[in-house]
Amino acid sequence: MSTWRSNENPMFRSPLSETIFKQKYQHEGCETWTDLARTLAYDVCGNLLSEEEVNELSNLISDLKFIPGGRYLYYAGRDNKFFNNCFLLKAEEDTREDWANLSWKSESCLMTGGGIGIDYSVYRGSGEILRGTGGVASGPIPKMQMINEIGRRVMQGGSRRSAIYASLNWKHKDIDEFLVSKNWDDMEICGGVEDLEKGIVGDLITMGDLKKKNFNFPCPLDMTNISVNYDTEWLLNYWKTGDVGAIFSENVRQALSTGEPGFSFNFFDKEEETLRNACTEVSSADDSDVCNLGSINLGRIDSIEELSTVVELATKFLMCGTLKAKLPYEKIYDVRQKNRRLGLGMMGIHEWLLKKGHKYEIVPELENWLSVYKGVSDKVSKEFADQLDLSRPVANRAIAPTGSIGILAGTTTGIEPIFAVAYKRRYLKGGNRWHYQYVVDAAASEIINIYGINPDSIETAIDLAEDYERRIKFQAGVQRYVDMSISSTINLPEWGSKLNNEETVAAFAETLSRYASDLRGFTAYPNGSRGGQPLTKVPYSEAVDKLGEEFEESIEAHDICDITGHGGSCGA
Repeated sequence: MSTWRSNENPMFRSPLSETIFKQKYQHEGCETWTDLARTLAYDVCGNLLSEEEVNELSNLISDLKFIPGGRYLYYAGRDNKFFNNCFLLKAEEDTREDWANLSWKSESCLMTGGGIGIDYSVYRGSGEILRGTGGVASGPIPKMQMINEIGRRVMQGGSRRSAIYASLNWKHKDIDEFLVSKNWDDMEICGGVEDLEKGIVGDLITMGDLKKKNFNFPCPLDMTNISVNYDTEWLLNYWKTGDVGAIFSENVRQALSTGEPGFSFNFFDKEEETLRNACTEVSSADDSDVCNLGSINLGRIDSIEELSTVVELATKFLMCGTLKAKLPYEKIYDVRQKNRRLGLGMMGIHEWLLKKGHKYEIVPELENWLSVYKGVSDKVSKEFADQLDLSRPVANRAIAPTGSIGILAGTTTGIEPIFAVAYKRRYLKGGNRWHYQYVVDAAASEIINIYGINPDSIETAIDLAEDYERRIKFQAGVQRYVDMSISSTINLPEWGSKLNNEETVAAFAETLSRYASDLRGFTAYPNGSRGGQPLTKVPYSEAVDKLGEEFEESIEAHDICDITGHGGSCGA
């Protein structure tokens, strides 16, 4: 199998990369990837950097060594400049006014194309007395469901469905209900039909049954990723007693069986940073904070000296973005000016490891590169802010899942290992029809063809599903160099299998709790837990034979889950 290259866009490594570009980002004036790179560099930095630096930035983007977040790519050359991927919102007061205001803020943000993340912990529990009316509170979960329905109906920026995140503190009165709020298999729609004469009971129909049959069937909180917030009190109690507690144990059980809720770890000086974006890598304590994302492609960078240059220019690009990005309402401008968060991330880490003959581990050479990433971004953000007479960023680094832009770059996404050497990708085409496309992972293809590596020898996320501690340990190692968080989803075997079942819950909880203080978040995806999966592993030979072929699925689709499994917008 020869290495594929596009005639129109020669930096693309696979037909899928070009498909992503044409479906999501190509438009009049940006007909090629090089056109878009040049337009974007001038849109964002044209009057803030020297001509030489703008040209160099344009080349870095064109060469896929630095790729801004998906909203930057989408709005390049367009009249509106809604460059931000996500917005972080907070239920600030448990009042009727705040309930209404939260809906308005959510809809305003979603309509720009950005996802939203909301912490609901301030809302009182269900059944508590409302002194003003004499009634009782409904609790935060109904509000989450209301926001979910807004997300279902709002086509973000007129181009895609919504991405939403919701969190709740582990001590909240409604936490038990929250933990099972997405257990669709337990939600009966129609009971069985009894035949009294024959004593036969018909099949039970649940939300889960219909979700598996049609991934777009509307289920509670299906547009929303959910996580439990754990604070310093929880951590200190675990350190003191060695007991993770009933809530944490049940959280683990739910994560291993359904994939949700996730875990949001907010300890010590980060305790107030309970707000997260839709994919959880950006954190804040301030309502109406904003994501500002871009990712360095480690797989395309040849030396640590080149890395330093890329980090410097990428940091300056994101700083310029804090002056150029249009925002949905005034408060976000104020918070952006105060915090000026930069979300400089990385992708292609596993490709980089494979090229250098390393396993999926934190090796000393990787630590050296990560130290440059951290040190240069901190130094440049301060110096450039002072040069422009701006507030200094309160944080500089967050690693997004880079779902779509990782495929665009033809590399491994975020800190994730290669999902599979070959797979079928399910995607939406024409707005309402599901299609399949056979894919050979572009990074794997490069390594196979250039270095002669046996495809069966490449360690993948499917393989590492049987050794989850290695995944957790790797994330904890990278987190040392990241001042916000990392979005990473650990693949696990199917619930009920030999390696993932009721008997494995306690061991998993013990392992995760040991690493909790070194993490900012954690999510898992048990194989098959959410019905119609966007990616399905296939044999390498099968994908090679059918490469480039497209197959239409018979059902119509009305909502879309991003191919990362994160539900949408971060890095898309």
